[in-house]
Formats: sequence, C-alpha cells, structure tokens
Amino acid sequence: MPYSAEISRDNPTSILFVIDQSGSMDEKMMTGKSKAEFVADVLNKTIYTLVTNCTKADGVRNYFDIGVIGYGGSGVGPGLGGALSGAVVHPITALANSPLRVEDRTRLEDDGAGGVLERRIKFPVWFDPVSSGGTPMRAALTKAAEALVGWCDSHPNSYPPTIIHVTDGASTDGDPDSVGSALRQISTGDGECLLFNIHVSTQQGETIQFPNTDSALPDSYAKLLFGMSSVLPPHVAKLAADKGYRLAEGARGFMFNADPKDIANFFDIGTRPRLTADR
Repeated sequence: MPYSAEISRDNPTSILFVIDQSGSMDEKMMTGKSKAEFVADVLNKTIYTLVTNCTKADGVRNYFDIGVIGYGGSGVGPGLGGALSGAVVHPITALANSPLRVEDRTRLEDDGAGGVLERRIKFPVWFDPVSSGGTPMRAALTKAAEALVGWCDSHPNSYPPTIIHVTDGASTDGDPDSVGSALRQISTGDGECLLFNIHVSTQQGETIQFPNTDSALPDSYAKLLFGMSSVLPPHVAKLAADKGYRLAEGARGFMFNADPKDIANFFDIGTRPRLTADR
C-alpha cells in the first residue's frame, strides 16, 4: 500500500519547501506583515517544530531531510543561508545545529482569567523573507525535481518526499504544468512524490480549501495549480479533517486565496506524513 512506510533513522523522508520570493510577496496581509514575512515566520516555526519532534534523549535523530528553494528576482537557489547555503537538502541535524540566528520574540498567551500575558520566547531563524522581481516557477520546480531524483534513488524504501510550494502569482518563465507532472512521478518504493500547492493572497474573496474538482476555481491559473497538486493520501486527509476541513473523496493538497490561519494549517498538515518507527 503506498504512503505506508514508517519514518525511521534508517529510512527518513524528505520535506522540500519551494517558496515564491517575487516582488508581489511584499504586499501586506491582515496580520500587518508582508506575505513574505508571514510565510517566513510559518516556515521557521515549522522547521523548529520538526527539530523538536526529532529531539530525543540521545539528541536530534535524522528522521527528516529538509530542503528550501527560493525563487524570485535573484533567480532560483537554496533558500537556507549561512552554513546551509551550499545545497538544497540537508539532514535535520544540520538544521538543528545551524540556524542563521536566534531571536527574542514576544508571544501572547491566555492567563486563564480572561486576560493576556506577554511571554518572551527564543525563535530560531533559518529563512529570511525576500521579495523582488518575477516568478520563475518553472525553474524552481525543475530544481526541486533535480534535488529529489537523487534523493529517491538513495532512499528506495522511504516514505516519498513531500513538496510544499507557496506562491502568490502566475509563473513568469513558462507553463510549469509539465514540470509539476514530472515532479509528481519521481518516486520511492512507497509511492510518488507529493506536491502540495498553496496560493497566498491579500485580496478579499473566498478561500478554496482542499478541493477535489476545479469547478469552483476562479481562473485558469488557479486551475493550473489545482491540476499540479497531488491527491491527499488517507492519513494526510485525516489530519486535515481533524483541523475542521471538510474534504470530499479525491481532495487535493491545494488551497487558493489562503488566509494566514490556512497557511499555518497547511504547513502543519503537509509536514506530518507519519509517526516515526523508532522511539
């Protein structure tokens, strides 16, 4: 049965984030932050959560290989900086040891008596927001495919890689559909790569969450992203349902016009493929 391999140190899985860094990502969201800033915060929090989940009494275990690709006005390249800038994909132990910096931030919490407390927290940063130029989506997905072909060849028994692609605009370097199709066909013995697409927006309008058809989508661009998106495996669909999303059979890993809450939920759902096999 596909998508049933358990994740272990012997058979890790890979999660690859492909992030639009075009000029339009500078637009402000309802949070007051730009789309680029908000997506960067969610990505950094997601990486930190993955590191935390892999941390056991003996240290950080290599359950995941994590990669980030950024694309925009400066072209396409590894999205992680510092010591991690030389390659796209790294073991999670490398990320745990090499954040760009650790910031002091304030988090608001319920005090249990109807009030709010401010709590100072440490916030590791691996990925900085960038927003400039065009949207070379085709080149970005091609680079993702190049990185994952070799990974899958080296991990034939692993749960296949998950690609989370975040964008707010149409491709400016040609139709990415054929590249998305090729990316989804890269596989391990446990199944084909999962490509999940999320469109972020500052515009008012209906958010379309995990559809199983493109009939309600507003334009050809949205339908293109839907067509590029993988059907959710049953255990991932259950994670979405547990967060309150109503899914029909054949629902795909796609959201259109996503708001900040949906973006955070999408990252969480897409990065929890299975429980690990070795405790």
